[in-house]
Amino acid sequence: MPITLSSASLPVFQTALSNLLHCLNKAEANAAARKFDPNVFVTMRLAPDMLPFASQIRIACDAAKNGTARLAGIEAPKFEDNETTFAELQARITKTLDWLATVSAASIDGREEAQITFPVGRDKTRTMTGEAYLKHWALPNLFFHVTTAYALLRHNGVDLGKADYLAGEQAGA
Repeated sequence: MPITLSSASLPVFQTALSNLLHCLNKAEANAAARKFDPNVFVTMRLAPDMLPFASQIRIACDAAKNGTARLAGIEAPKFEDNETTFAELQARITKTLDWLATVSAASIDGREEAQITFPVGRDKTRTMTGEAYLKHWALPNLFFHVTTAYALLRHNGVDLGKADYLAGEQAGA
């Protein structure tokens, strides 16, 4: 069976976010074991000029939901970007996963050549075909922010490994 646009997008978005949620759950347990409030993770950065952890989670979720919506030619849900606690960031991922589960493969498949115009900064847009958008924008953007969130947690002592990033809850199985 040939690969489809939906099979190259929906399960990849869902897996990446599920594994990210697993990493946050491990971070929460790590904070409890080390006896500190997991909310300290929310504002951490690797460099002074980078976006904080909370933004990495928001943007990873947005990459998945907006990417899916653009591929399907539907409206993405609007999230307020007002999460200030670790629990709210976990809920943001869950809310995104719940919405992704409502999108049908049929709404995405066959849109490989559809023209997708999307914002790329203030007052700028870019247009790509559906297939190019998925391969060269949506997935790289998702992975950049998931990886950055993982690196922030790892850098701050959370016991995470490559298996957590790739396999999530199945990492220990």
